[in-house]
Amino acid sequence: MSDKNSKSKKLKENLFYNIKDVALESKKKNEEKIEKFSINYKDFLNKAKTEREAVKIAIEKAKQYGFEEFDPNKKYSAFDKVYYNNRDKAVILAVIGEESLESGTLISAAHIDSPRLDLKAHPLYESNSIAYFKTHYYGGIKKYQWPVMPLSLHGVVVKKDGEVVDINIGEDDNDEKFCISDLLPHLANEQMQKPLGKAIKGEDLNVLVGNIPYDYESGEDLVKLNVMKILNDKYAIKEDDFISAELSFVPAYKASDIGFDRSMIGSYGHDDRVCAYCALEAIFNCKKPKKTVITVLADKEEVGSDGNTGLNSNYMMYFISDLAKSEGLDVNHVLSRSMCLSADVNAAFDPGFASEFDPNNSSYMGLGTVITKYTGHGGKYSTSDASAELMAKFRNIMDSNDVVWQTGELGKTDSGGGGTVAKYIANLNIDVVDLGVPVMSMHSPFEIISKFDLYMTYKAIKSFFMS
Repeated sequence: MSDKNSKSKKLKENLFYNIKDVALESKKKNEEKIEKFSINYKDFLNKAKTEREAVKIAIEKAKQYGFEEFDPNKKYSAFDKVYYNNRDKAVILAVIGEESLESGTLISAAHIDSPRLDLKAHPLYESNSIAYFKTHYYGGIKKYQWPVMPLSLHGVVVKKDGEVVDINIGEDDNDEKFCISDLLPHLANEQMQKPLGKAIKGEDLNVLVGNIPYDYESGEDLVKLNVMKILNDKYAIKEDDFISAELSFVPAYKASDIGFDRSMIGSYGHDDRVCAYCALEAIFNCKKPKKTVITVLADKEEVGSDGNTGLNSNYMMYFISDLAKSEGLDVNHVLSRSMCLSADVNAAFDPGFASEFDPNNSSYMGLGTVITKYTGHGGKYSTSDASAELMAKFRNIMDSNDVVWQTGELGKTDSGGGGTVAKYIANLNIDVVDLGVPVMSMHSPFEIISKFDLYMTYKAIKSFFMS
């Protein structure tokens, strides 16, 4: 009997796919590196809560690593480092490879926008001696999650003369905070009978911003006037300046370690700044690549990637086209020979909601970066679906570089679904597959990831760049 068990055990080890032991061994081996990488990532999260802030930080750090602003009229040499700033809301970084672009490029594309509450063009109003900002939610959110938590205000106001006023209120411990109220349970019998999706409407997401009337006078709109006076004193803006502003409310939470073992990180904006940070660090630490490597940090993914800063536009293609022209190459040939990691998150299996997941085809927190062959919904709609040949290439890259990885899908087949930028890159005839960090409570104001998965995603993108 024991001999038979021994034979079956050896055969299982040879034939079965078991990642848990590999992950545990890697966690122990890389413990210090994982923690150091996590500390720097949390600092990034706390400073980059909008796409504009992420671009600013990315460029500042790129310059420290020797990157210079891209000049389309210049011919670059091997290992030169350049960046292209697209309207302060998206950025491309590249390290020129040793080989000609004729062999294609290696691209990692992530997005730096996250669900939030944007201000409407005419946001400020007063009702019953309370001043509010009206918002329009951005991206896929559960609206009931956003009331009764501290919010901070981020963004820019651009005046008619072009002057840009940066606004960031609520992140410092001494700053004022903002919030959305909710109905007390004593009076909420009717509200609590409603489905979750209808208990709080989009038009209910109005943020409290003031309660004292100007000069303590009695009269109409004097609380609104007092708020406007405070803004004018501090930023020299008037009410009509909101028309040319991009202002958003985001959770004022700081990134925090989660669990007694501090193995996880809870924060706003993991989706998808976790992959953006890994892609940035991978290109910053990419030494003498064979092929030209490119990190793209895009805007607008959460609302369909449309607009001239989203990857449904052509700015990435234009950038690669300028590089190709300097070598006298056709950009179509360069793109067709390129490969891309669409660096985006997947849903981590949540035992509390296990019925919505396929356990055999889900990604799990703490088991490494997740390769997602296809996203989309239903019958694989709105997905690029990576080929078997491409999956084999990435399996080899991961295993050859001791990257702990897993595969996963976004829930059960008919439970819902979602998309990434992969399909827009695939439309350029680029081979592309999704890779990123499993996330629990995705799209909530406080998402959760594993530190180990974070580090393995960085290691995966770096290994891809150096392949």
